[in-house]
Amino acid sequence: MLSYLFLIGIVSSFSVQFIEGYEISEKVILYVNKVGPYFNPHETYHYYQLPVCRPEKIEHKSLTLGEVLEGDRMAYSMYNISFRVPVKNEKLCSLTLNEREVAQLKEAIEDLYYFEFIIDDLPLHGFIGHLEEGGFLPHSHKIYLWTHYTFNIMFNSNKIISANVSTAGVTPISLNDAQAPFPITHTYSVNWIETRETYDDRLKKARSSSFFPKTLEIHWLSVINSAVLVMLLLGFVVVILTRILRNDFARYNGDADDIENLECDEYGWKIIRGDIFRFPPYKSLFCAILGVGCQFLSIAFGIVIMSLLGLFNVHKHGAMNTLAFLLYAFTSGVAGYVSASMYKQMGGKLWVWNINLTSFLFSGPFFIIWSIQNTIAWAYASTQALPASTITLLLAVWLCVGYPLCIIGGVLGKNWSGNLDVPCRTKHIPREIPPVNWYHSAVVHCIIGGFLPFSAISVELYYIFATVWGREQYTLYGVLFVVFFILLSVTACISVALTYFQLSSEDYKWWWRSIFNAGSTGAFVLIYATFYYLQRSNMEGLLQAVEFFGYTLLTCYVFFLTLGTVSFYASLRFVRYIYQNVKAD
Repeated sequence: MLSYLFLIGIVSSFSVQFIEGYEISEKVILYVNKVGPYFNPHETYHYYQLPVCRPEKIEHKSLTLGEVLEGDRMAYSMYNISFRVPVKNEKLCSLTLNEREVAQLKEAIEDLYYFEFIIDDLPLHGFIGHLEEGGFLPHSHKIYLWTHYTFNIMFNSNKIISANVSTAGVTPISLNDAQAPFPITHTYSVNWIETRETYDDRLKKARSSSFFPKTLEIHWLSVINSAVLVMLLLGFVVVILTRILRNDFARYNGDADDIENLECDEYGWKIIRGDIFRFPPYKSLFCAILGVGCQFLSIAFGIVIMSLLGLFNVHKHGAMNTLAFLLYAFTSGVAGYVSASMYKQMGGKLWVWNINLTSFLFSGPFFIIWSIQNTIAWAYASTQALPASTITLLLAVWLCVGYPLCIIGGVLGKNWSGNLDVPCRTKHIPREIPPVNWYHSAVVHCIIGGFLPFSAISVELYYIFATVWGREQYTLYGVLFVVFFILLSVTACISVALTYFQLSSEDYKWWWRSIFNAGSTGAFVLIYATFYYLQRSNMEGLLQAVEFFGYTLLTCYVFFLTLGTVSFYASLRFVRYIYQNVKAD
């Protein structure tokens, strides 16, 4: 039953509709949707918030969850379009603008407002007006309003294949000297163009819209750069570290007389065998991080695999948000199981608190940040503000699916887990940790452990940011899969190397350190995101800034949880290996 509901949610998020076709002269509904600044993709408003032609009674189309999350607010327009019936300079309406409405249009045109219409599930994009900047001394600043749109609709038989809206050959109205009351008349034309393209090609036509940039090309240089980095790290860990360990094993497993003559400071990791598996403080929080990290790993694998299969479109933010939310809810059992299992192995007793902490470790910060974003979007009357019905639906999904699955996973993890398999017995009295050199400090290890994984994905991050926060269209899912594998490999390798250096300095508190070593990648992602916002994008304004940095903070938090989990399990496997292969005293 849960799988059935999951499939319904995915299908509904993509707004797939099957059109039987139109009869000649049958009315084709054109919906007006949203407007917003071109360079602020996540700042959108209802089209009828502008002083434009609107019906006396505004009627909205029922939307799917994905469309609502994407900021869609489709309403019936006043355009009278019939299938295969051409229209020439048809009057839409006449308006008399007051001073406030003229100023509103000027401000929208200066901010490069674009609009989105929907016809037969196909998006139509165009600009509200035209802005001309010219000369230095004197400087000219001219604002024009488009009052005539031409709709070019391509059809094959009785089905619409593609459509676009054009202002070619139209003279706009100047708003530079406009004074209230300012009368304007909106008109439109409709051209029907027959094409041989099939109905199956309409999605390709929609993705290759001339209004937005084309799809990204494969950037082999970044892939080769990341692959070389992985090979170097693997060579370092496998060759150099293995040779060092072989020498350590030879010395530590030698005769007792030889061991007494060793300079133990150089091979200090054996000395701390009685403390190496001493459990860290804040066990419940530690296990919760591992649980949520494994959950996000499963989500990441699911999204990458679905992308390779063509079931996931990064450019459709609403569908992406819906699918990510559903995956998060349905994988909550993974978080509960891993967290409770590790907590039980560490001898934890407060398992109810552990499960609740696991459940709210990410959902809590997410709710706080989302509440701030939604409140500001509501204050700006943006369509990004979710209605109460959608909030209730999402909350119901979480309370009825996500939270119970986390509890079920936690109960299974608690009951099915055994004791932690460790090769060393922990002493009752902890050993004193000697002072270490600066290059063995936690700060230096975090910088190294975060920078190397970040460098493996830095180029790919630009393309992802340009897609999510820009107008590019991401289709390089094969490259994304390769980079994702490279990221996990680099994280595991650098974690093993840093853990070895830490143990060699007789510091046995590697548990939390292993999480922060690679988890610090999130800090580098945040620094890069700030640079992208300030130097690589044209986004501005409070609403867009809150949207950008709010979701960026959550993304960096996910990086910390996920890569920290990978780092810990890689270090745990390494620590078990080296202490299983050395003789006990």
